[in-house]
Amino acid sequence: MQFPSLALIPALIVLCALLATPAAAAEEVERPGHEDLLLSNTRQLIFEGRRSGEGYFSADGTKMVFQSERQTDNPFYQIYLMNLETGDTRRVSTGTGKTTCAWFHPGGERVLFASTHEDPEAVKKQEEEIEKRAAGRGSRYSWSFDEHYEIYEADRDGKILRRLTNAPGYDAEGSWSPDGTSIVFASNRHAYAEELSEEERKIFKNDQSYFMDLYLMDADGSDVRRLTNTPGYDGGPFFGADGSRVVWRRFDEKGVTAEIWTMKPDGSDQRQVTRMGVMSWAPFFHPSGDYIIFANNAHGFGNFELYIVDAAGEGEPVRVTDSEGFDGLPVFTPEGERLAWASSRTADKKAQIFIADWNDAAARELLGLGSEGSVPSSASTATEQPPLEKTSPEITEDDLRLHVSTLAAEQMAGRLTGTAGARLATEYVAKAMAAAGLHPAGDMGGWFQRYGFTSGVTLEDGNRLALIREGQERALSVDQDWRPLAFSGSGSIEPGDVVFAGYGILAPGEADFPAYDSYKGLEVADKWVLVFRYLPEDVQPEHRQYLHEYADLRFKAMVARDKGARGLILVSGPSSQVKEQLVPLKSEAGAGGGSLPVVSVTDSVAEQLLAGAGKELAAAQAALDTGDPQPGFVLPGVRISADISLKKQGAGDRNVLGRLYAGDGPVDSLVIIGAHVDHIGRGTDMSSRDEDADAGKVHPGADDNASGVAALLEIAQELAHKKASGRLALKQDILFAAWTGEELGRLGSAHFVKTFAAQEGGKGLASPVMAYLNMDMVGRLDKQLYVQAVGSSPIWRSELERRNAPVGLPLRLQEDSYLPTDTMSFYLQGIPVLTAFTGTHADYNTTRDTADRLNYEGLGKIARLMGLMTRSLAMREEAPDYLAQEKPDTDASRANLRAYLGTIPDYSESDLKGVLINGVAKGAPAEQGGMQAGDIIIAVAGRTIENIYDYTYALNALKVGQPAQIRVLRQGTPIELEVTPGSRE
Repeated sequence: MQFPSLALIPALIVLCALLATPAAAAEEVERPGHEDLLLSNTRQLIFEGRRSGEGYFSADGTKMVFQSERQTDNPFYQIYLMNLETGDTRRVSTGTGKTTCAWFHPGGERVLFASTHEDPEAVKKQEEEIEKRAAGRGSRYSWSFDEHYEIYEADRDGKILRRLTNAPGYDAEGSWSPDGTSIVFASNRHAYAEELSEEERKIFKNDQSYFMDLYLMDADGSDVRRLTNTPGYDGGPFFGADGSRVVWRRFDEKGVTAEIWTMKPDGSDQRQVTRMGVMSWAPFFHPSGDYIIFANNAHGFGNFELYIVDAAGEGEPVRVTDSEGFDGLPVFTPEGERLAWASSRTADKKAQIFIADWNDAAARELLGLGSEGSVPSSASTATEQPPLEKTSPEITEDDLRLHVSTLAAEQMAGRLTGTAGARLATEYVAKAMAAAGLHPAGDMGGWFQRYGFTSGVTLEDGNRLALIREGQERALSVDQDWRPLAFSGSGSIEPGDVVFAGYGILAPGEADFPAYDSYKGLEVADKWVLVFRYLPEDVQPEHRQYLHEYADLRFKAMVARDKGARGLILVSGPSSQVKEQLVPLKSEAGAGGGSLPVVSVTDSVAEQLLAGAGKELAAAQAALDTGDPQPGFVLPGVRISADISLKKQGAGDRNVLGRLYAGDGPVDSLVIIGAHVDHIGRGTDMSSRDEDADAGKVHPGADDNASGVAALLEIAQELAHKKASGRLALKQDILFAAWTGEELGRLGSAHFVKTFAAQEGGKGLASPVMAYLNMDMVGRLDKQLYVQAVGSSPIWRSELERRNAPVGLPLRLQEDSYLPTDTMSFYLQGIPVLTAFTGTHADYNTTRDTADRLNYEGLGKIARLMGLMTRSLAMREEAPDYLAQEKPDTDASRANLRAYLGTIPDYSESDLKGVLINGVAKGAPAEQGGMQAGDIIIAVAGRTIENIYDYTYALNALKVGQPAQIRVLRQGTPIELEVTPGSRE
């Protein structure tokens, strides 16, 4: 739970003393503490300031956000962020007013907290409290449920990005869901909005907490839903690590006692966990979901202690701490190996944050939960952890089904890179590798290799868009009237005139369709251009298909930029019938930004812009929807100025790496076999193929690619067992890799390749890595197994013939080595690769890709084949020869392009202005024209290239067989190349 403040504890103690019966007040529940058993290496973490409390960890465990009283001019809590790797600490709240209840976004770049800094009386209240404390009358024993508390989102530098709540009443105690899509919080807003009875008004006057209930809202503050509706204080809610349950504490109507409860995130299935009859509060799930830690005053009002209880509430709570004074507000690190909490065990007896190692095994034993991962059978609140120690050393269908079912389970939330679901999945894979007998091969001797990437953008302070008429400037409200797009350029834009350019489409025309030019006869240089967001609504489906490519927002922005526009303004228009008129602020990992300011405005704002020309928005759109381009025109009497400030959101994830040694320790060379563990989450903003009815639901990814990871783990267990029993003599180490970030553009494997190559001191990756084997979607074997990239080495056909003989799979061998999966990261480094694939199917990238639809008999055979291939390679003295292929047969990432150059862009380098080329296909037009790996393309046929989208659109405009000028940066020097595109057909 998230409790308002340590300042509330004394107030509650006094209240309990007044309201409780003498027997209850004096009674102490005698339960021995287990501090020496459960906690070790205990140390004080926070020292500065009068006191601190409520410290919470980022999803990767490297940072803590906490509240502390340490400002000389503000006696109230402010929010601070500590980097646990460096110790650097900075304030992230404004420094004004009161704050409480911080929390990290799963991506790690944003924090959530409640604040009263917009209260007009905030500074005055600070000064009054300082005066009271100086006179010895400070408010030590009260907590104000200030109606000015609102929930805010800020970046890690402390810039307020967005106010998320806006209702009278106390809104606080908020925390994001593990996938970052929703926020659960506490509020008494209904007491301000509803008509109260006379009795309720009396209660509210004396006790605003009586009306506190729990609410859920979307991450942007919309769609607020009330979850609880009982008299008394419901507060301090937290999601479990898998997002399937919320834990909180519920006070009785008198405010004397409180118990721990859990429920589903929609408010259903509310279950009471404790029945101690004392004040139990501040609950927090262990990351496994198996048990809950909380604080209570069973040992006296001045001696709060920590307790744990199984998540189902079937057993008796177990006391953790046994030190005099206050111990409360406990929180586990994301991996569950450490515990942080607030304690008054300090020299001055003022509460500060402490941290200690946590003994999970002992906690489970005390709670009767058995070995790690097991939970009571009726504990629906917990995440069931499979018994990995009971899996067979051989490859079996039961074990494959276990791995797939676990990775495709609801609590994994589709394993989207950078989310809590992906963390749970990688945690499971690491445990499975350890159980198989592998050695950790990640960073600093652990199982994980971490990397960062740009996951999106957020608005910084100072975003402004203003309309200027007759010298009078009127500012529009960001996120209400207008919003910049994620790929917009940033900076201050001086006032400029505005023109209207219809749908903003520039299409060259084809045999069946005429050219379409929204800009014909219109001068747009140094002007803002207003265009509709989509494409003509009433044209024939075939015509829509043709225009769709040119109606992409990035393409429209590129056209406007190349015509010299000052900025682009997008409006949806009434015929588009959109639910949200403003374009969402979202971006694709690795896509990059642009230089042109691009904003979207509401239909109402667009009406105001058109009014000066005597035009109406609906009429203008209706004329264009016929498909006939209409002349553009100037919008007189109005100018626009802007300030656009966007901040990139960083996120992180991790590969899981386990190594099987050929000898007693690592050798210099190795064979790598891998599979990507990530998937597309809930399909939002990804490549979901579901209908709208299933939007936002978990996409399990059983075939894509829990099947590949399951096979990987089974191969690892079998080979490790044979090695341990003396039945396998290896000459090379085997590295087993579960990659993340594949769905976003091979982020994890690309990071491994760069890091590993750098560690080799310039020798190149091909020197230590003999070959890379891959499994991506191997769970739906039907008529044949596709074995791809056979053309990357001359040994593959003979090896497959030998190793498939005892397995008997129907194989279809494919030569192409330029594949849209993790093999690409290795093949571009001169390493032979091979990948197994059972083909796409109707359930691909849908909610229907579930564990029950896999062919486990076929998956077992594939695992045996790839295990035999891995074994054979690791027993070789020499690495297989590498073959550079003349030309890839397909390029799935740009399959709709007409022209072919044979370049392989690096999708992970999104910060560059231009497109970095990872490699070029042998014999392809790019190679013939002199292009090299490492070149940065900055212009194609006179078109500026700033990102991968610019490049894709530029390629589409090239003519097959007609030479094109391409400008690249090679080690910082501009070079002009002439490349003649070939045909993709």
